Amino acid sequence: MKVLVLFYSMYGHIYRMAEEVAAGVREVEGAEAVVRRVPETLPQEVLEQMGAVGPQQAFSHIPICTVDELTGYDAIIFGTPTRFGNMCGQMRQFLDATGRIWFTGGLVGKVGGVFTGSATQHGGQESTILTFHTFLLHQGMVIVGLPYTFAGQMRIDEITGGSPYGASTIAGGQGERLPSENELAAARFQGRHTATIAAKLAA
Repeated sequence: MKVLVLFYSMYGHIYRMAEEVAAGVREVEGAEAVVRRVPETLPQEVLEQMGAVGPQQAFSHIPICTVDELTGYDAIIFGTPTRFGNMCGQMRQFLDATGRIWFTGGLVGKVGGVFTGSATQHGGQESTILTFHTFLLHQGMVIVGLPYTFAGQMRIDEITGGSPYGASTIAGGQGERLPSENELAAARFQGRHTATIAAKLAA
């Protein structure tokens, strides 16, 4: 049973969450986690101006996914930063190329989920995941979120990401905040939970 963790990350926050999602998947017996990234669409000079080239080198070894790969997995967990309450353009462009898969029903019945991150506490994390769910529904996927059995999303002793829609992290206005232990635990939980459900459906 194979689970794809597919992400876009500009400064490394979503990549760090993706690692934990994959770790959670691997906790399920018989589950294989495959981590891939979507292609970059910004020119190199723009990335340099944004200070993203250095951070992206930390995950440049992760293979770039192709659209045709998607149908080979039992579940796909997508990771995207928030852009004004929606997924980032890089992820959007990748998904817009899945028309043939939609036409043939290649993702129907497969499990899907989403995790995200934003600069601020109220930066559109929930709307990003919910609007992403629209794509999953159009592809006929079975949506899995982050249930309240992960109690960390109810903490009030610290500022933290996480909602019943999926794991999330808060990066800070300058990207200075790394995912907290609670946010990483949410990502692991979501990976494990999604893989558990996918394994049941695959059986």
